[in-house]
Amino acid sequence: MPETAASNHPPAVSEARVLPVRRVTVLAISPFARDHVFLRNTFSHSKWRLRSVGSLREAREYLRHDSRYVVICEKDLPDCTWKEILEELAVLEEPPPLIVTSRLADERLWAEVLNLGGYDVLAKPFDPLEVVRVVSLAWRHLWNNWERARQNWRGLKIAAAGA
Repeated sequence: MPETAASNHPPAVSEARVLPVRRVTVLAISPFARDHVFLRNTFSHSKWRLRSVGSLREAREYLRHDSRYVVICEKDLPDCTWKEILEELAVLEEPPPLIVTSRLADERLWAEVLNLGGYDVLAKPFDPLEVVRVVSLAWRHLWNNWERARQNWRGLKIAAAGA
């Protein structure tokens, strides 16, 4: 699948940890080319980065090197379901938020996604403003978690130095 604002290869581990994380970065997992085209067009007027893959197997290549993404995945993929994606994300050092997409999005799916630890559900056909809003909020949530972790780490270092 095509991607924008970056190379077609996952970053090296050392490179991933050094790069600034202020730029919204989305990992889209969908077997549907039209989903990737829609997201690329929606994000084209911003500095957001989009990584597009069609399966969990392909997504693992990116997640193995860096987990600083908002992950958007189709409810049902060729090699798994959104629940398996969520399980994969949960074991990462920095689990990214998961947004599930479906043409048949309903209250039941939304409740299940939230109850199991996903971030949100986007109904298809996509509304560009809703996609931008949900991704922005998910990125802000992720950024706030990183900031809290950094402050906690700083506090531990200060406490250790004073002991």
